[in-house]
Amino acid sequence: MLRYLSIVFLSLIVSGSALAQSTITGKVTDASTGEPIIGANILVMGTTQGAATDLNGEYEIDDVDPGTYNLRVSNIGYVTLMEEITVGEGTLTLDFEMELTSESLTSLEVFASRSDQTTPVAFSDVSQEEIRVQLGSRDLPEVLNVTPSVYSTNSGGGAGDARINVRGFSQRNVAVMINGVPVNDMENGWVYWSNWDGVGDAARSIQVQRGISNVNLAVPSVGGTLNIITDPSNNEAGGMVKFENGSGAFNKTTLMLNSGLINDKFAISAVGVRKEGEGIVDGTWTDSWAYHLAASYQVNDDNRLDLFALGAPQRHGQNLYAQNIATYDRSYALGLDSYDPAAADVFWEKGRLFNSNVSGVSNSYDGNQYVGDGWINPSIQSRYSKNFLNERENFFHKPQVNLNWYSELTDKLTLTNVLYYSGGKGGGTGTLGDIEYDYSHAQRIVDWNATIADNLANLDGSGDAVANGIIRNSRNNQWTIGDILKLTYQASDELELQAGLDWRTAEIEHYREVRDLLGGRYYIDNSNDLDPNRETRLGDKVAYNFDNTVDWLGGYLQGEYSKDKFSTYATVGISTVKYSHLNYFLDDPNKAGLQETERESDNLVGYQAKAGVLYGLNDDLDLYLNVGAISKVPIFDNVINDGTGAINEDPENEKFYFYEAGTRYRDPSGRFGFNLNYYLTDRRDRSFTRGINFQDGTEGLINITGLDQMHTGVELETSAKLAEWARLDVAASHNLWEYKNDVTALYTPDQNNPSVQDTVSLFVEGLKVGNAPQTQFAYTLTVEPMQNLDITLVGTTFMRHWSDFDPLDRDDPSDRAQTWQVPNYTVFNAHLNYALPGVFEGSSLFLNLFNLFDNTYIQDATDNSRFNGYDGDHDADDAEVFFGLPRRYNFGVRINF
Repeated sequence: MLRYLSIVFLSLIVSGSALAQSTITGKVTDASTGEPIIGANILVMGTTQGAATDLNGEYEIDDVDPGTYNLRVSNIGYVTLMEEITVGEGTLTLDFEMELTSESLTSLEVFASRSDQTTPVAFSDVSQEEIRVQLGSRDLPEVLNVTPSVYSTNSGGGAGDARINVRGFSQRNVAVMINGVPVNDMENGWVYWSNWDGVGDAARSIQVQRGISNVNLAVPSVGGTLNIITDPSNNEAGGMVKFENGSGAFNKTTLMLNSGLINDKFAISAVGVRKEGEGIVDGTWTDSWAYHLAASYQVNDDNRLDLFALGAPQRHGQNLYAQNIATYDRSYALGLDSYDPAAADVFWEKGRLFNSNVSGVSNSYDGNQYVGDGWINPSIQSRYSKNFLNERENFFHKPQVNLNWYSELTDKLTLTNVLYYSGGKGGGTGTLGDIEYDYSHAQRIVDWNATIADNLANLDGSGDAVANGIIRNSRNNQWTIGDILKLTYQASDELELQAGLDWRTAEIEHYREVRDLLGGRYYIDNSNDLDPNRETRLGDKVAYNFDNTVDWLGGYLQGEYSKDKFSTYATVGISTVKYSHLNYFLDDPNKAGLQETERESDNLVGYQAKAGVLYGLNDDLDLYLNVGAISKVPIFDNVINDGTGAINEDPENEKFYFYEAGTRYRDPSGRFGFNLNYYLTDRRDRSFTRGINFQDGTEGLINITGLDQMHTGVELETSAKLAEWARLDVAASHNLWEYKNDVTALYTPDQNNPSVQDTVSLFVEGLKVGNAPQTQFAYTLTVEPMQNLDITLVGTTFMRHWSDFDPLDRDDPSDRAQTWQVPNYTVFNAHLNYALPGVFEGSSLFLNLFNLFDNTYIQDATDNSRFNGYDGDHDADDAEVFFGLPRRYNFGVRINF
């Protein structure tokens, strides 16, 4: 296949040139600002001749034969220009003014609070071109490993199951925004990337702001902020269709349509995506759709409305259970110094693509499955495959709609407002009840045929089969409404003042329901205190059933001052969060009789304060410094236990203190530049809750507070233009993330005898914060060996990666061993893009090769696994891991029209 693809690419590459005597020269500027555009490409179509504009927006193309040509001028973010020219003897001067592809892009950046070169924070931009070339239909975070202190993996390999860490903080502490709207889970901060499957096809750019960032939200970011901007409505009529194929029977079709500007006021753009595949890892199939709609309306000279709608109704098989190293690769495990060879005889080798969440089933089994309620396919349908069953499957649709209003109220006062709605219906599957397992090896695998046989044999008095074990859905149905308002006042040429509000409210339904009875007619559920021993059938609620609500409100004031080479800003903000819980299955012991449990927290108040200063030593070199403090309210799970109804009466805010200094340099020729910064994030009073059964039979929470962490490091980004046809980008970071102290909490076992107290302690001082490499390098070489062909080679090296662990598991004072360190690894990806010439102009062929050299490496690890560990002494044979995927490809054609 790869040989065939290479032949196709090479057969389409046509080159040729002739001696010429004429020169084309000129300047390219922004039509709205008059500023020179750096790096615009000017190409004489039908030849190999062209040039890129320099720091002054100027270009020169020498040795052009006299004649008539089409001259193409292009630059990312601007409307491509095409002009027929006639070249005679001597010099032809042609100047061009380029317009942004959409007038709404600038306002979108305002909504999203994006940083620029005058902002004193550390940030990295990933352009639309980089996303288009390097993503290759992977999960969107995976393209960000080329930025310092950012680590993303595809976890177990399921579509949309990626995760991302920034500066050692998981995505629970990273604010992810799409077009200025936060998309983190309202209860726990997690981001489910399968909900945003189509964003990669519509993304115009991603900005990673590391650390405190300049985004102002009710619940601020800690590790950093991911600012994703999607394509606004396009003023140029046309469209694009893209066809992709890849490893794992992957097929994807993308269609984009643009109306163009209608009556100088209205434009609409739409993207539709259909994706299917069997997956690389066993059982990680995908079946998804995605859509993105952008519409804009210029009400008048002072008011503009933009409407965005996006979503991705999808189903996919998951691989959620990491395994012992030997399960995936025995020889790799035995090659590790700290792996006990005896463990390899316990954990039998299954291969790198093994997935314990999927196993075979007789194709004679024809039981139906309850999947959705109208948003996700029919409610009752056949299972995905007749030959296997997934224990873990995800199905969800989370549409998001936001209406952006941009208004110039006066010459000095500007209003931006984002009103948004985000729904969501779906969930994930698992087992419930008594399931039969295959225990022939250490890896526990569901035996579906034995479970079905056991259910069929369990008959009631009427001869109906009563299921002992079933497949259940864990449902998460939700809606969120929010509004983000900003008022900006230009007090003078130097001073800008801003005030803002961030309001949102959400209600989330949590319940389990019967998905597949596995041969039974019904299942007896005894989890409902108010209605025990119920007969339940497909779609009936089981196990738990409760609603949670989250109400957020925040406000901030900000001032920015800029004059000559000096700029500074300061922000203060306050936020309040309130949680409530209504449990339909849990009897409230504080009420007479059988009644539902209701809990409500107090208003929890947090704050943020931050400031920064930037000074330009000259036109090319800047220095900046920023500091900040955040008092962050606890997440829902640290306030209310929605399983027991226990409430933390005195939750404590976490505190974060930020210090950062950096410099930016740009060579006057535009051929070299770098960003270098040092940061320190001091995390204090991290809190945990542990459930407890009091002596009187009631349940409560132990509030463990006071755990401190230090996150510090140095980050570097540099870029060099090696030649007109070659560019090298390098990113590096070296960090130190570790726990600073042990903690002890007091609690009262007997609520009737408060004089007697007990303690619970966590012994974590000096342990490394795991789950991401603390040293990493990324190097990207982009070359254009001949006209229309671009080749990009991306390498990443990850080092000093300690495995993840739960501090609550470190309650033994004699257990002080460091967590297991994952072996260092390097992986390369290659990306080829060929722009088709002649009648196919505007279209391109592309090929992506991931893990080019088919390296074997571990990308995720958990220390001392209670399920897949061997002897519990924090070394290689006790870790459960996910390996990186083997070499795979993605190729296709993109046709513009």
